[in-house]
Amino acid sequence: EVHLVESGGGLVQPGGSLTLSCAASGFTFSSYAMAWVRQAPGKGLEWVSTITFRGNTRSADSILSRFTISRDNAKSTLYLQMDSLKPEDTAVYYCAKRRGNYWSSAMDYWGKGALVTVSS
Repeated sequence: EVHLVESGGGLVQPGGSLTLSCAASGFTFSSYAMAWVRQAPGKGLEWVSTITFRGNTRSADSILSRFTISRDNAKSTLYLQMDSLKPEDTAVYYCAKRRGNYWSSAMDYWGKGALVTVSS
């Protein structure tokens, strides 16, 4: 059974940094693309970033180069390094598995989410 468990969320001041982790199990992690998606309070889901099975990455224009997605296949873990955080980054961040190994495949499994609050 597929399981995705996020960790590393919490409270951080504007301009600060935080790193989220997603521990994956129940499938061959190295064969699939993975993604981070977020949902701000009162807002809809917003795609943040995707990493392919080869390690290629693509991110939303809204975050520019402030966030970095990466993966450690030996540990079956996905990461999201967040720098220069802004209050508008406050959201629940979800780890998601894509059905295939590239950008546009559907997200078929999701974690329960990790709350990130950016406030002074």
